[in-house]
Amino acid sequence: MSQPTCTEKAIQLFMQLSPYFQGLGDPVRQQIVALLIDKESLNVSQIAEHIPMSRPTVSHHLKILRQAGLLQAQKKGTEIYYRLEIAEAISLFKQLVQFVEEEC
Repeated sequence: MSQPTCTEKAIQLFMQLSPYFQGLGDPVRQQIVALLIDKESLNVSQIAEHIPMSRPTVSHHLKILRQAGLLQAQKKGTEIYYRLEIAEAISLFKQLVQFVEEEC
């Protein structure tokens, strides 16, 4: 079996990154991720204080970020706290950048 071409390898990396791109494809979700960068975790109410949207709308965006694999949720008492879980996404983004810089 032959080695994948530059294009094929790039497509493979983009396919792996696709859920992250979809999760980050909205400015509100980008704001949520930026907010959580320097926080250990926040609940929906705490996040909604910083995002000019209703709590249900913020919850919807949090759900999308969780489905994309960018957030982890942990229940503490009656509240759910969200924290960034981006190590895998960062690793894949680094692979893509390194691949483009070195291979193409």
